[in-house]
Amino acid sequence: MLACDVCGQPLPAEAEGRYPQRTHPDRRPRCPLCAAAAPGCDELRRQVEAIPQEPGPAGPECPLCGEAAGRELEAHVRARHGHLLGAPGTDMENVEQLYECPMCSLTCTNIQILQEHVDLHLEEQSFSEGGNIRDLELAQQLQMEEDKQQRSEEEKREREEFKKLQRQYGLDNSGGYKQQFLKNMEREVDRGRMQPFEYHKRKADMMECLAFGVDDGRTKTSDTTLIPSIPKIQSMIEDAWREGFDPHGASHFNNRLHGSKAWIGASEIYSLLTSLRIKCQIIDFHKPTGPMGTHPRLFEWVLHYYSTDNEGGAKVVCTSKPPIYLQHQGHSRIIVGIEERKNKTLCLLLFDPGCPSQEMQKLLKQNSDGTGLKLLQKFVGSLKKKQYQIVAVDGVLSLEEKAARCHASQVLTSEKIP
Repeated sequence: MLACDVCGQPLPAEAEGRYPQRTHPDRRPRCPLCAAAAPGCDELRRQVEAIPQEPGPAGPECPLCGEAAGRELEAHVRARHGHLLGAPGTDMENVEQLYECPMCSLTCTNIQILQEHVDLHLEEQSFSEGGNIRDLELAQQLQMEEDKQQRSEEEKREREEFKKLQRQYGLDNSGGYKQQFLKNMEREVDRGRMQPFEYHKRKADMMECLAFGVDDGRTKTSDTTLIPSIPKIQSMIEDAWREGFDPHGASHFNNRLHGSKAWIGASEIYSLLTSLRIKCQIIDFHKPTGPMGTHPRLFEWVLHYYSTDNEGGAKVVCTSKPPIYLQHQGHSRIIVGIEERKNKTLCLLLFDPGCPSQEMQKLLKQNSDGTGLKLLQKFVGSLKKKQYQIVAVDGVLSLEEKAARCHASQVLTSEKIP
């Protein structure tokens, strides 16, 4: 058993092997670690008994002996070097230990302050991580809502565009030729351009035309008889589709045209005329060929078409060539002639179904001064749509030619002008 080398008092068993015996000439009690003299034996024993049973974890070093003291630095100093506390410059007030934060390297003078400081770090880190997670979830939620709103707006815009196209091409089931004819007349009555009695008379004439399937001219500006009514033309186009003409175009209308107000375009006119064994062709002016979006090539083509029978060089030529069907997006017109001025400028003569019937009837007057011709005249600068199509008639087809054109229309029905 380890005993005090001064007074012979036994030391704790745990101190054996930890505190080596040291002897000095004088008999004062000495520290078993550093052999420094102690004030007395009892004081030495109390200090030894206060030593921790197990060494603490590695940590700050003792400023006196350099040994690792762990968190109990003050207890270590008092237990092992308490005899030096009375020496000048070695009291605990002057023995200052610095503690460095392992997270931000901040130096603290007290272990409790360091602990509180580190706890604040941990709390801040936990709050930051939780905040980052909440921020990420919020950002993802906002992005999902934005994407959903954008998809909703795109779907709404697509539906509106689709409805617009349906209305534009008469596929919105809003009524056929009859309803459209009556609405137009009602609009004329509301504007004061048509008397009520005339409205009812033309309505009765229209109903009679629908019943017989022919238009005798009473509802048209022209006096020509036996003109097929619009519903009759629609039925005839459906008959051409059933023969096999233009299956692609027929599918666009779901193979049903009669009773609707869908547009009748160049392809439908070609199918109708070909099914009737009338030889015709579609010419596609698919892009402007002049400045400012004009189509001078279209005017040149029409001039050549009507000039083939003009061999005498007469000033005014009345040709046997049939009129030309002119189509562009939203409207169809008929070219009935062309003017070539002295300065070589060209002017088409058009019948426009959009022109008021009262204005067109002025052309039938014998004493007309020619001012009414302005309704028919269209110069190069007047036709500036992006694309035009014409259907021109140039003969009669045999049965074999009709069958060949029916087959060909299933592949290609138009010739493009570069």
